[in-house]
Amino acid sequence: MPSTVTSADEPDVASLHHLCRELAEAADAVADAAAHAGALGLGSRLPGPARRTLRRALTDPAGFGWGWRGGGPLTRAAWLAGVLTSRESLAVSLAVTGLKARIRAAAVAHPELLGDPDTARVLDLIEADRQAEAVRAFRSVIGGQGSERAFALLAPAFADILAWNALTDENPLNDAAGWEIATGRTLTTAEPLMGVSGAVWAFLDRGPGRAVPAAPDPELLARLDDSGTITGYVRNIDAIGTGGTLLVQRVTGPDDVARYVVQLAGMAAGKLRHDTPQDVLGAIHAVARPSTPYSRAVTKAVRTAVPSGAEIALIGHSLGGITAMNLAADPDFCALYRVLRVVAVGSPVDGKRPADPATRVCSLVNEHDVVPSLEGRSAVSPYALPEGFTEFTWADDTHAFPLCHAADRYAHNLRFDVPDTAAHVDAELAPFRGRVTATRLFQLYDR
Repeated sequence: MPSTVTSADEPDVASLHHLCRELAEAADAVADAAAHAGALGLGSRLPGPARRTLRRALTDPAGFGWGWRGGGPLTRAAWLAGVLTSRESLAVSLAVTGLKARIRAAAVAHPELLGDPDTARVLDLIEADRQAEAVRAFRSVIGGQGSERAFALLAPAFADILAWNALTDENPLNDAAGWEIATGRTLTTAEPLMGVSGAVWAFLDRGPGRAVPAAPDPELLARLDDSGTITGYVRNIDAIGTGGTLLVQRVTGPDDVARYVVQLAGMAAGKLRHDTPQDVLGAIHAVARPSTPYSRAVTKAVRTAVPSGAEIALIGHSLGGITAMNLAADPDFCALYRVLRVVAVGSPVDGKRPADPATRVCSLVNEHDVVPSLEGRSAVSPYALPEGFTEFTWADDTHAFPLCHAADRYAHNLRFDVPDTAAHVDAELAPFRGRVTATRLFQLYDR
């Protein structure tokens, strides 16, 4: 991969994206063929010479490479030996080549990704299978440029870089997650950095979820926006903060029908675990699993504040956006309420699907924000969005993370930088524009 991109050699993004998808399909096909060959090579259905030929093909650099795959104990042991000794696999090589093409395509819109010598060095070291040096180089970037700029520079291809590293390092736990990202699937097994499974995060982030009605705070109520615009709702989310407060507003729309807008804030910085569900554990858990203490607590609050059968909009920032999509994907929740709209702001939600196909989803993404790509699909992905999803992306001038992820920054973007995007989302929220006739606040807890 070249370390710079210039206008003279700027590639065609559509062609690169087509190549990415073709390579992912080829990687899948080779992996399936290798798994079948391994089962036959280690089984008893074929004569001995044929089995030996297959086993040679599965260890030959001119064949499958170190291509052992499959669920049998011998096959898994051979695969694990290959991971621990950095043996090259044809299937993985195809998948990694596709990831490199995706990074190259991302660099067309974000030339700083490869044009910055420090970030280019990180990528060069990963390509050379020198992960430890790559980690040290990345830490050096953070020390020299600051973590804010380093993460923002890598954000457009962050998930692809994690997947590339996962497929080429010596950690067997993160291979499945890297494979899912490389082949355009939704992350379901584990996170791609260390490979900790979703089951572990679910075990750590336990609780039935609890919602306690909160007394109205006159100062907070005075700060709340009642314009019914997406900018106003994001400002409200910023106002309620990340300390476990949920905001539910009843709005009488232009047709005199009362509808409800549920506004969900994101993760609290700091400790791994809080007594509210808006913590780091909850964020990682919510990406992988649909039912979390946060979603269960919000459900209890909504059942207190909203009559069954009502039409609602779910608007969330960061972890709040993930939870909004988790609720929209819950058939039981959708049996109680008609979820007409979901707006996810700076949230990794592209792998989630609403239970009701009539639910329309808007995803708002600053391309220098790392968070929206944490479920494996970036804003510059070669893969199409699900039906019913609309994604709006932009890059503001901060080039700093987490500043560009903050709710107030997204509100600023919507008002000043991308007013056309705000106008489109406002049109989607038209049924929820009107007089605010009730405001309910809840304090949420894990237990």
